[in-house]
Amino acid sequence: MATLALPDERPVGPTGPAARTGMSPWQRWGLILLAPYALIFVIFVMYPVGYGLWLARHPASYEKLIEDPVFLRAVFNTLAFLLVAINVKMMVALVLSGFFVVARPWIKWLSLLFILPWAVPSIPTILSIRFMLNPEWGLINSLIFRFTGADGPNWLNDPYIALGIAMLVHIWKSLPFWTLILIAGRLAIPAEHYEAASVDGATSWQKFRFITWPSMRTLYLTCTILSMIFTMGDFNSVYLLTGGGPADLTHVLATLGIRYLRLDEVDMSMAAIVIALPAVLPLVYFMMKRLSK
Repeated sequence: MATLALPDERPVGPTGPAARTGMSPWQRWGLILLAPYALIFVIFVMYPVGYGLWLARHPASYEKLIEDPVFLRAVFNTLAFLLVAINVKMMVALVLSGFFVVARPWIKWLSLLFILPWAVPSIPTILSIRFMLNPEWGLINSLIFRFTGADGPNWLNDPYIALGIAMLVHIWKSLPFWTLILIAGRLAIPAEHYEAASVDGATSWQKFRFITWPSMRTLYLTCTILSMIFTMGDFNSVYLLTGGGPADLTHVLATLGIRYLRLDEVDMSMAAIVIALPAVLPLVYFMMKRLSK
C-alpha cells in the first residue's frame, strides 16, 4: 500500500535583525519607549540618593550628629509628631468621615470648604498663619488686645507652644485628605448591612463597632502607616512656621538637614536624613505586606 510522505513542518523562526538580536519589533519599541523614563529615574532618583549616601558614608558624621543636642531634640520632636499629631489626625478623620457621608445638601457645600486647606498651596497658607501669630501686629494678638486690653503672648517664642501649633497646622492641612480616603472606605460598605442592623434594633455605636470598624480596620491602619511616612518627611509645617526656633528647639528630622546645610555641614545634613531610614523602611515594608494580602 502506497503511503504519502508529508513534508516536515517546523516553526519558522524570525529572520533578519530580530533573529540576530533575539527580540521582536514590539520588544525593541518597548525598550525604546522605556529608555527616557529609565534615564530620568537614574538622573533624578538613583543619582541623588546614591550621592547622598556617599556623602554620609563617614562614621564620624554620625558620631558628631548623635553628640549634637539639637539632633536629640529633633528626634524627640519627631516622635511627638508621630505619636500625637498622627493619632489625633486619624481619629478626627474617622469621625468626620462618618459626618460627611450623610446625604444632605448643606453637608455637600460644607465639604467644599472643608477640603480647601488641603487643596491650597502650603507656603502661602502656613506663612499666613505665621503672620497671624506675630506678637506685635498679628491678627490674634490684635483681637486679644481689642477685647481684653491685654497684650497677647509671643506664640512662637515658647518651644512647646510653637511645636503644638506646628502639630495643629499639620493636622489642619492634611486632615481633609485622610478624611476623603476614609469616606471612600465607608461608602464601600454595603448599605444592606446597616439596614439589617437597624431592623435588629442596633444602636449607632453598635453599627460602628460591628459593621463600620471591622470593614475599615485595614484601611485605617494603612492610612496611619502612610501618614507616618509622609509626616516624617513633612518639611513645611515646622520650617515655614517656626524655622526650627526658638533656639533650634522645634526642629524635626525633616528640617534638621536644612539647618546643617545652612551651617555648611553637608555630611551632617545627609547623615541626619540617612539616620531616619531605619525608622522609615520598616514602615514601608509593613505597609506593602498589608497591601499584598
